[in-house]
Amino acid sequence: MENLKQMLEKYLDEHLIRMVLSSPQKGLEESKVRIRPVLLKKRLKFQAEILRGTKMYHENYGKEEMTARIAEWMETSFRQLQAESTRGTLHVLVSKKGRITLKEKKEPSCVKAPVLEHNRKKRYLLEEGRPVGYLVDLGVMTAEGKIVRARYDKFRQINRFLEFVEDILPELPADREVTILDFGCGKSYLTFALYDYLKVCRGLDIRIIGLDLKEDVIEHCSALSKKYGYEKLQFLKGDIAGYEGRKQVDMVVTLHACDTATDYALYKAICWNAKVILSVPCCQHELNGQISSKELEPVLQYGLLRERIAALVTDGLRAGLLEQQGYDTQILEFVDMEHTPKNILIRAVKRREPMTGKDSAYLACTEALHVRPTLERLLEGAE
Repeated sequence: MENLKQMLEKYLDEHLIRMVLSSPQKGLEESKVRIRPVLLKKRLKFQAEILRGTKMYHENYGKEEMTARIAEWMETSFRQLQAESTRGTLHVLVSKKGRITLKEKKEPSCVKAPVLEHNRKKRYLLEEGRPVGYLVDLGVMTAEGKIVRARYDKFRQINRFLEFVEDILPELPADREVTILDFGCGKSYLTFALYDYLKVCRGLDIRIIGLDLKEDVIEHCSALSKKYGYEKLQFLKGDIAGYEGRKQVDMVVTLHACDTATDYALYKAICWNAKVILSVPCCQHELNGQISSKELEPVLQYGLLRERIAALVTDGLRAGLLEQQGYDTQILEFVDMEHTPKNILIRAVKRREPMTGKDSAYLACTEALHVRPTLERLLEGAE
């Protein structure tokens, strides 16, 4: 524990960008803590943003107090700590027997030094002023790294996605290469941004595979990957249901996979026992043709409302099925890249073993609405 305290004292200064405590021990109300430096009354403090249940709490500490508090958390509450500074990165793992492993990389981050004001303006993970080749080609950035005014929404949306990714980084393996699979990658705006941020900016050991059915898209993306020197970013032609190229995948991303293609992507992720799933569904038509309820008929008789209700039910049931498979699942608002109303993101993190038997609440819902989603049938081996 003394080695940990010494390392914390090194990282708890004005150069700290962020520190995240995660992987809580069983039975704890606190599930995550984020720490950042702030300037309060011209004095350097450290703000701990603590997630307890569904509520967020903020506490401010001096350096000595923060060091002691983090050491206590790591001894009694959390199993992972990840710190990022402009001087390097630190990763801490605590085994079930309480053994602490410290891993430090002294390579500086390309993320800018933190803004210490307490009421700081919104800062993006991909900072303006650092040219990113793919964003320049997209017309989002100039060659000098300035954001093109007309494309600022696009820049903001990419950063929003990266924020979702950053939240789950402590859940991924830190002792080996992490494989990320992007199903239906399309033109790969977010795939390139993801690789640039994680590999180039954060220096993480990752490999990303983009999969799409369009051969011309794959050729174009492969050429760009080679152009930028992204050696571990690969693009392949193939469909979601039939892909068998990897035996182990740590994170599955599926953005705008149409209708039941999302279900096949979620099913593949479950079969791989993927630690993290990020899915933005699209065009959920399947349950629109199934849903039936005498009580809801006054609402369902209107096509537009029926379509929207069916889409929401589809995503809710997908989240329920992921929960049954041992995933902690959230449905979050995501600003869609194409500016459409389809702005739901399903984020799932594997934290426990699958349930035995079927969830009674899930069964009651599907029976009441007379629906049976594709993902349910896939999990039961019916397809």
